[in-house]
Amino acid sequence: MAYKITDDCISCAACEAECKNDAISEGDTTYVINPDKCTECVGNFELPKCVDICPVDACVHDPDRKESTEQLLEKWHRLHPGETPA
Repeated sequence: MAYKITDDCISCAACEAECKNDAISEGDTTYVINPDKCTECVGNFELPKCVDICPVDACVHDPDRKESTEQLLEKWHRLHPGETPA
């Protein structure tokens, strides 16, 4: 399941630098997560970094984007061809 950023976002940019998939970018009023690039940090870290780093808990699961660990790992492999997951 990809994450999304809620309206609680304070646009501090802490999450953007932590995302190894380049899934987070600055939107019009808050930061946004591209669900096609979000792997919940599967392949990169044990836990989602955006959730861990966000000072206002604005990074939450997107209930419209349910994916299995296998699907997330497949997505990670597409984003990082030739690399070995962490």
